[in-house]
Amino acid sequence: MTELSSGTPLPLINSGSSCACCAPADTTAASTADTTAGATAAQSAADEITTVLQVTGMTCGHCVASVTEELRAIDGVSAVDVDLVPGGSSAVSVTSAAELDSAAVEAAVEEAGYSLAPSGR
Repeated sequence: MTELSSGTPLPLINSGSSCACCAPADTTAASTADTTAGATAAQSAADEITTVLQVTGMTCGHCVASVTEELRAIDGVSAVDVDLVPGGSSAVSVTSAAELDSAAVEAAVEEAGYSLAPSGR
């Protein structure tokens, strides 16, 4: 047994590759559910679109957080990933359920305080 910092004992279950607190009680049912969920997630991922933008002016993690927050506020956006190039043109990958409205994307980036690099670069 392992104890919490309060001294409360926690029963540990040998669950193989997963931790004891996350181990499913019925591994057969969990395995089937995981397979079904995985197939559904794979189908959803196949239906999503990833758009890569070039954003200029970002220099730090706060910049990344600001751009990410504004882009995630656009309807249909499920993920934003930024490859920061301080002082240069940073690649921003936006995953969405449908094609993004370019005016909404530009407005979101500008609201964060940055600008899109001209296309063709």
